[in-house]
Amino acid sequence: GGNRELKVKWDSAKIQANLSITWEGIVPALMRRYEQTQSENQKRYYAGFLAEQKCSTCGGARLKPEVVGVHVGGKSIVDVSEMTIGEAHEFLDGLTLTGNQQLIGKELIKEIGNRLRFLMNVGLDYLSLSRKGPTLSGGESQRIRLASQVGSELTGVLYILDEPSIGLHQRDNIRLLETLSHLRDIGNTLIVIEHDRETMEAADWIVDIGPGAGLLGGQIIAEGTPASIRRNPRSVTGRFLSGKEDIVCPEQRRRPGKDESSWITVHGARENNLADITVPMPLELLVAVTGVSGAGKSTLINQILYPALSRQLHGSDLEIGDHDRIEGLESIDKVINIDQAPIGRTPRSNPATYTKVFDLIRDLFALLPASK
Repeated sequence: GGNRELKVKWDSAKIQANLSITWEGIVPALMRRYEQTQSENQKRYYAGFLAEQKCSTCGGARLKPEVVGVHVGGKSIVDVSEMTIGEAHEFLDGLTLTGNQQLIGKELIKEIGNRLRFLMNVGLDYLSLSRKGPTLSGGESQRIRLASQVGSELTGVLYILDEPSIGLHQRDNIRLLETLSHLRDIGNTLIVIEHDRETMEAADWIVDIGPGAGLLGGQIIAEGTPASIRRNPRSVTGRFLSGKEDIVCPEQRRRPGKDESSWITVHGARENNLADITVPMPLELLVAVTGVSGAGKSTLINQILYPALSRQLHGSDLEIGDHDRIEGLESIDKVINIDQAPIGRTPRSNPATYTKVFDLIRDLFALLPASK
């Protein structure tokens, strides 16, 4: 009996000892493995559980307090960086420096002002100087590169631009064309691949290739001034420029449902230059989000709506733009983002492999007598 009592007490102590063991927890375990692993595949796997957030100390400025404490005209370097290009230009114009400040800052302010004007001339006055590069649209990135070339004032250069009007509202097209004309006027040549009507009408010379795509293309259909292209009966582009052909509007359009399940609504969108707006969008329809350049279209869709849906439905680690909430997520079971990023991750990727039609082609060839 004594031995049995001793065994029971020992088992009880053993159980209590096991219960008192401290476990590091899921989050610390994931962080430890992420930091210690030597495998890139494992690193990518653990990175799927991480998300970017602004530093609570510097607020995302990535600067020491001593640096932020230096002010010019009452503004720190962070304050100026968060201004739009237009606001920063106005700030510099209104800056009054005296004595040594004027001596030190005169040439610097002149150079900064010139670069800001170049960006404004290509219609980018709405962008903030601290805007992250990956959040820029294709057209915005191209116009920033264009602005840097305008500032260089090079001559005798041949510039090639691939659809610079991408993402650009018609209102801002004139500013872009004025910049291109300036580059031409100082002694450069510009070759622009473009579908935009205003760009073609502003061109000195047009080369129309076609008449169709693939096997139907590869020929010079017409070349000359915009007026001669309009008169050419072989040119599809000319028929649209002359107004003989046009985009036909549908006579009837589908209407959105009236119940809540037929809508998805973003409340309190504040990212970048969105002014705390609430946007309802109907489901099961073709919805166009439009407006002038810099109004916030890409921010609303690509930085708030898509990342939020991707996290909710697929557990992605995308950073979501500032907003209050999104209603109607339960009405959607999948989100697919079709952008301009290159398809596939390997050099062997092509339309056949990406669409998985090559799998079926291989199966077909495997069934042939020679294969068997």
